[in-house]
Amino acid sequence: MLDDELAEIVGNLRRLGGDDADVEAKRAEDRLPKSVRDTVSAFANTHGGVLVLGLDEASGFEATGVRDPAKMTADLASLCAEEMEPPLRPLIRVHRFEGVDLVVAEVPVLDSRSRPCFAKRLGMAQGSFVRVGDGDRRLSAYEVHLMTAGRGQPRDDEEPVPGAGIDELDPDLVSTFVARLRQQRPYAFADLSRLDVLRRIKVLAGDQATVAGLLALGRYPQHFFPQLMVSFVHYPTTEGADVRTGTRFLDNKVLEGSIPVMVRDVLAVLRANMARRATVRGAGRIDSWEYPETALREAVVNALVHRDYSPESRGAQVQLEMYPDRLVVRNPGGLYGPVTEETLGEEGVSSARNATLLKLLEDVPLPGTARTVCENRGSGIRTMMTALRDASLSPPRFVDKISLFRVEFPNHALISDEIVAWIRGLGEYGLTDSQCLGLAMSKAGDVLDNQSYRGATGVDSRRATAELGDLVARGLLWQTGGRRWARYELADSARAARPTGRRDRRREVLEALGDAELTRAELADLLGMPDKTVSRWLRVLRDEGLVELIGESPRSPRARYRRTSKVMLGE
Repeated sequence: MLDDELAEIVGNLRRLGGDDADVEAKRAEDRLPKSVRDTVSAFANTHGGVLVLGLDEASGFEATGVRDPAKMTADLASLCAEEMEPPLRPLIRVHRFEGVDLVVAEVPVLDSRSRPCFAKRLGMAQGSFVRVGDGDRRLSAYEVHLMTAGRGQPRDDEEPVPGAGIDELDPDLVSTFVARLRQQRPYAFADLSRLDVLRRIKVLAGDQATVAGLLALGRYPQHFFPQLMVSFVHYPTTEGADVRTGTRFLDNKVLEGSIPVMVRDVLAVLRANMARRATVRGAGRIDSWEYPETALREAVVNALVHRDYSPESRGAQVQLEMYPDRLVVRNPGGLYGPVTEETLGEEGVSSARNATLLKLLEDVPLPGTARTVCENRGSGIRTMMTALRDASLSPPRFVDKISLFRVEFPNHALISDEIVAWIRGLGEYGLTDSQCLGLAMSKAGDVLDNQSYRGATGVDSRRATAELGDLVARGLLWQTGGRRWARYELADSARAARPTGRRDRRREVLEALGDAELTRAELADLLGMPDKTVSRWLRVLRDEGLVELIGESPRSPRARYRRTSKVMLGE
């Protein structure tokens, strides 16, 4: 880590007034705090992070320093290598900062096959931690089980179910399924009997149906697993029950059957509880459901197919909760394998906890349709995001808690008539569709970063950085932090409901320059503008011949600018 990166980290902590998910600061003048074990375990088990020793959070992250940085470095390296399992090898360096020495350790995230990392003296059950917000939380026994199961390919869906023979399977579904396999993959199934087809594809293990077989093709899997179903509740208020009227819910359903049947019935219940809305589309408007059915289907299928089916979670159900302002889909078991909240929906990044179940559902049709339950192409999240984007709705929020996964669909249109008028009123020409979407999200109160912008707009990381930077340069967004801590929110000047006219900053820049020769940073300080905004208007003024560059490349922070003899029209 470079000194300027450390300065940025400390500055960000001071702005926030506390630690964040990626950084932990501890006062450690004489010895390692006992809580260091918890923190390095949490970082290794979550997304990695930076540990800074010698900052006092209680004093606003004052740099108190460490008295013997060489010993502190050796003690921290020894703790990570000898007291943690598996051993950790963080990058540890001493930095001189504000007149004192800080010890900074960059702790990498462990590969999923090595988690959880835990303190040996406490054991795996008590010494495993995870990072939640700005703190370290001990993993529950179930979460530890999920992490250890994630070291390999789980086989819970292939487990035979005692007492469940072929007669527990739906004969119509089985016939359609077997015929499709023989037609689509004759090299593997054409010459086999029906029973042998079902055994090869792992619907049956011997004469017993497997968990996957029952869920994909069963008549009534809940006879063996009563809680492997979907519950739906429609609440009257954003908080749940209406305490004033005593109304607990508007609708309450339990959906059972095989996964194809549950998906069909859940969608029917959602349609019955959804209203219709008018959506702006180009120059006109169309009527559509509150939530696109394509997005709902993908969310429900993902919850049922990718949930945890280990014995420890078979008492938990998939839950759908509808509120006036949101729809929540929740399933037991967090993300599996290399997939993270950050990579959800990215092309080429997918993983299947229940590989056999997923494979079966590629060839099982939804009742009454020719469409199969899922495609197993890793495209479900992208399909969901595209459907919401096409409907001008806010992107979903994903929450991975190891023991559960949640998708939340906000119930409001981003590109409404009011927002269209507001964007037009900004008077900014050349905005892309994705920039308009980002502005709409900011107007709705969202704080953007590169990841959330990519997820909402579908652009890649490089374009997201460029477009967000352009919005900052235009003075529409305000940036805090930098690099991976960069966050963007709506600038105060753009927050008004009906801004009018294109804001021309040329005259302000020229007046600030006067007869002086100033750097970009000096101009930004004088004007109270972000550096990117100043850079944009300097470029415009240079193109018009009103300002000239002295010496250095315009990319250099030492480059200076001065006015030319040319006069701006209207002066």
